[in-house]
Amino acid sequence: MTLLTVWADDAPDEVLLRSTDGEEIAAELKELGVRFERWPLVDLPAEPTCDEVLEAYSDQVQRVVDTEGYVLVDAMSMIPEGTPEWAEKAAVAREKFLSEHTHDDDEDRFFARGAGVFYLHVGDRVYAVLCEAGDLISVPAHTTHWFDMGTRPDYVSVRFFHDEDGWVGNFTGSRLADSFPDFDTLIASK
Repeated sequence: MTLLTVWADDAPDEVLLRSTDGEEIAAELKELGVRFERWPLVDLPAEPTCDEVLEAYSDQVQRVVDTEGYVLVDAMSMIPEGTPEWAEKAAVAREKFLSEHTHDDDEDRFFARGAGVFYLHVGDRVYAVLCEAGDLISVPAHTTHWFDMGTRPDYVSVRFFHDEDGWVGNFTGSRLADSFPDFDTLIASK
């Protein structure tokens, strides 16, 4: 179940809002210019290819492309393989995404399986959106954020790009992410 948690950016121990209500989450995020919607889930193979994911969600993907003008769409999987190489790759990716950053493009992501948390730092608030299978989130360009996929990433997502080079992170150098509950803590608190 999707979870929105909001804190003041200087008080990570004091929750200002916690909600699992999809309509309330969408309304709160809309005030930030963030699009949030839910799509019906489609069965996927255990280790789906990019093409299999895009085919399974072709109608929804085409609607987003037509509406938002994306030029590149792909699907990526972070599926635990249990190998040391996979664990090292996941740790490097997680460390990078946990650093506060912005993009010059919107970051649209649909979770076809699994979960991840987008932390949006807007004004003096931090909004943690724990997205799960069926959730589409669109983080507007230039929104300060970070992403946590947990210590054992396990998700399949569709990503949308206006630029064929993908998202390029503009890192702030802030370590604010270190102060807030991580993916593993939020998922355990549900």
